Formats: sequence, C-alpha cells, structure tokens
Amino acid sequence: MARLTRAQQQERTRAAVLAAARREFAEHGYAVTKIDRIAERAEMTRGAVYSNFPTKRALYLAVLADLVERSAGEAGQADGSDGSDGSDGSDGITGAAGQAPRPSPDSVAGSLGAFARVWLERLPLTGDSPADGHLRLRSLSGVLDDEPARTALTQTARLEALLLALALESYPPPGVRRVRLAELVLTLLNGSAGLAETAPGFGDPFDVVRACDHLAGIDLADAWDPPHLPYVSPARPCDDPWTPPAEVSDRITGRPIGLGDDGVIAVLGAGRLAAAEEAVRGALPGDRVTVVVVTGDPAEIGRLVRLRVDDLTACLRRVFAPGAWPTLRLVLDDRALVAAALGLPGVGDATEAAVRVRDGRIVARAEGRGAAHAAAAAGAPDAGAPDATRHGGGEA
Repeated sequence: MARLTRAQQQERTRAAVLAAARREFAEHGYAVTKIDRIAERAEMTRGAVYSNFPTKRALYLAVLADLVERSAGEAGQADGSDGSDGSDGSDGITGAAGQAPRPSPDSVAGSLGAFARVWLERLPLTGDSPADGHLRLRSLSGVLDDEPARTALTQTARLEALLLALALESYPPPGVRRVRLAELVLTLLNGSAGLAETAPGFGDPFDVVRACDHLAGIDLADAWDPPHLPYVSPARPCDDPWTPPAEVSDRITGRPIGLGDDGVIAVLGAGRLAAAEEAVRGALPGDRVTVVVVTGDPAEIGRLVRLRVDDLTACLRRVFAPGAWPTLRLVLDDRALVAAALGLPGVGDATEAAVRVRDGRIVARAEGRGAAHAAAAAGAPDAGAPDATRHGGGEA
C-alpha cells in the first residue's frame, strides 16, 4: 500500500476531527462539548486536535462550514446541477449532463419567496435534539461572546445583504437600490431561525415565505447617500507594477479568477466589510470590482466570514440564474497574499485600502475610511475631487 503524503495525512486527520466534533456538538451542544472528548472520539491526542483547530470555537465554525458545503452539494444533486459551482474545474454554468440551469424567478417578489424557501430548509426537523437543531440552523448563539467576533458578524451581515441586494437589482427598473429590502428579508429569516431554536414549533415557515414575497412591495425609500463620502480624500495617482497572485477563488461563483482586469480592488478587514458597497456604487461601467477580505484571526474570524458568505451564496446560486448573480467578486484572503502583492503590510480586521488597476498597472491608491470609494472614483473624468453627485451610480 502506498504511503500517504504529509498533506494527505493532514487532510485525513482534519476530516476525522471534524467528523468526531460534528457528532459531539450534535449530541451535547457547543457549551458542554469538550475538546478531550472530541479527541477521544477521533482516537487522537488533544494536541492533534489543537494542531488543526486552535480553539473550540474555531472547530465549531469549521464544523458549520463543512455542513454548509455538504448541504450545498446535496441540494445541487437534488436539482440536477450535481452541486457544481465551478470549484471542480467546471464552468459552473450548466448542470449535470449539460443541462441548462433553471431560470431566475420572474420578479423580485418571486425571487424573495424562492430565496426564503431555500433558506428555511435549515429549520430543525421533528425529532431533532436541541443540539442537533443548533447545528442545522448554523446557530451562533452563545458562540460569539467577544466584541471583535460580534463586530465581524455585524459587518458580514452587511456584506450578505449587499450580495442579496445585487441579485435583486438585476430586475427592472434599473438603478434601484435594494439593500434595505435585503436587510429586512434577512432580518425576518434570521429571526425565524432564532425562534425555531428557542421556541420549537412556533410559527409557520410557509407564512414566512409569503411574508418575504410581499416585502417586495414595501417602499423603503432606499437611497445611497452616505454622509461621509463628500469628505473622503481622493486616491493618490501612481504608476506601480501589479503582479497578482497566480490564482484565487471567487466565493460567489466558486470559480478561480485572475486579478489582472481593469477595475477596483478593495482590501477590507472583517471589521470593515460594509465598505464593499462604496466600491460597487462608485465603480464605472465595465469596471471589475473585487473585494478582498482579510483578518488578523483566520482561524476564527476568517472562518466566521467564510461560513456566512458560503451559506448565503449557496442559497443565491439555487435561486438566481448565473446572469443574475452579483457581479462583485469576493476573495477571502486568509493568508493575505493579495494584500502583500499590493504592498499592504500588517493587515487586520480594521484594514480598509483600495487600488485602481488599469492596463496591468496600479494607477491609484487609497487607504483609510472611504478608500474603496476613492479608488472607484479615481477612474472618473472628474476624479480630482470627491463629488456627491456620483454616489448613486456605477455598476460592479
């Protein structure tokens, strides 16, 4: 029998720890579970567990992320798409046996109802134990008990709302911002999950779906006009070489992408993800907008962002046809490879920096609050100064 390589052995160890942890969390819940019991269940030492997952919270988040990935694969097989999002080398556009993907619903209301149905599949089943239901719900109750993690969750929720809104904005009329609508829908769905966990059996999921459908008709007077943007300093012109990492993955499509296209690259810490919309709204037609997420804590904060983004995008891919997916590209840069290539040392959760790329070179740079907007605005003919009239426009 051929000997396993070091990488293969590490992957086997990691898989065994995840399987043991999943069973332990499902039986006992997050608070009561002990690393020693997980190690015993996996027939490993405590040190072997910690060498792969430095904390219990990191392990729990990894278990949830693994469940999201498995659920997405099973859902893809059920609808004939074989679960492929392009991460296996396929184009992520056609389904199994070359089948065309199902079309998007024909209205904002229909898409919200469909999104709610997909999202609510996580509700616990009759007979699930409280701890098992906790896992099905991807529950973070009692897990994020410190300020950095809570801040990262808030910012990630803002990013989730933007991604859902960009899909909804593919419907006419053009130029209508739907971020507040997306936030309202996600608030309702997450609230339903919270009740399902604390008051099992309360409420009817079908009523929640109908409510999400009807939310499309509410006038939320949604406008894009952040008060700080007129005071953002312009990006600095430059002419720097740009050699991006060879290959990174877009978490929205699941496909490998290059970063050499003309457009805006915004590097945002996990505590600054709401600034992604500044790059999107300020971008010029034809720009590629890429948000690169960095963190000073990949094991916990990085996994939290990955969990939430992958969960949301898995739902989007089941509801919207590829042409309606957010054109924003999203890279989770746990090792700060993109940031290093851009010459950004010491990135962390508070990082906000952006560049504009043109013809394979970096032609403008910005750092600090408003950097994403400044880099996006640097491509405009009147880029010499901030201009409040541009805040509502742009396509990603």
